Amino acid sequence: MDKLFTSLLLTTATTGGTADAAAGGGISMLFSLGFMVIIFAVMYFLMIRPQKKKEKAVKAMLDALKVGDRVLTIGGIYGTVTGVKDDQIIIAVGTQKTVMNMARWAIKSVEDAPLENDASPEV
Repeated sequence: MDKLFTSLLLTTATTGGTADAAAGGGISMLFSLGFMVIIFAVMYFLMIRPQKKKEKAVKAMLDALKVGDRVLTIGGIYGTVTGVKDDQIIIAVGTQKTVMNMARWAIKSVEDAPLENDASPEV
């Protein structure tokens, strides 16, 4: 009888301890989930959001291209836009105004300052 009472007491003590451990595991899991949400929010504001803003600005720049704009291509070629089609840009390059057809996405930037190599040679 004494052994039965002792084993019953031990079983009750360990069962109560297991319930406390399960509650502690739930809180730990909640903190882990909260930490993951915070990490995702930081990544969004530091990486994803600025990239989307940059893509939006590039799209606006490409949509605003017009005849006469000075552009730089992704290949490093400077030129002046002479024609705009749906997905193509026609640019004139160099002092001899060599005409090139470029894809619209191949334009890296619109330049504000005139280039020295496109200016007429001085005598």
